[in-house]
Amino acid sequence: MSTLTDEQLTAIQNVVDRVANYQDGAPEGTVAEELRKGLDEAGVTLDGDQVDRLAKAIDDADGDVSASDVLG
Repeated sequence: MSTLTDEQLTAIQNVVDRVANYQDGAPEGTVAEELRKGLDEAGVTLDGDQVDRLAKAIDDADGDVSASDVLG
């Protein structure tokens, strides 16, 4: 179960949505890098595994990615 607050999950979802919208076909590693930048801007810290899971979900998704589903 996630220990993230609702506010943190909202911020993370906003970053995920933003990155997912413009990262279609991006070179490998770009999605994770952009997630880290966006999370830094939002003031939210995730561990490397969490960022990697979100990046993989964005890379694999044909549609929307739910941060709360990915992060559990």
